[in-house]
Amino acid sequence: MLAELRGLGPVAGVYGNMDEPALRESLPKERVVEVEGARVGLVHIPGPAAGREARLVARFPGCAAVVYGHTHVPQVEFVGGVWILNPGSPTERRRAPVHTMLVLEVAGVEIRPELLTLP
Repeated sequence: MLAELRGLGPVAGVYGNMDEPALRESLPKERVVEVEGARVGLVHIPGPAAGREARLVARFPGCAAVVYGHTHVPQVEFVGGVWILNPGSPTERRRAPVHTMLVLEVAGVEIRPELLTLP
């Protein structure tokens, strides 16, 4: 799947807890990517819900956004000047009420997230 995505364009990702060993070896646990001057932190497991947003902001200093997964529950929240984002899941909604995905529009250092609900 990763190879297929890379066939569409540049891909920067992190591994998740359900990924097979070969994929885990090819991706980092967390990373920071830069898009048009905006820094975005990526991590799969964000840790406990209590204090999560402040912890993610501190974990990725200088980032305009932090994107995490694991919970499958979407989150689009602006905390301390940083977007805290979880796209939810387009395939396995688990505890989320609907399937979702996230689109980030980046213009310079400005980030505009849009959460999309899927049928």
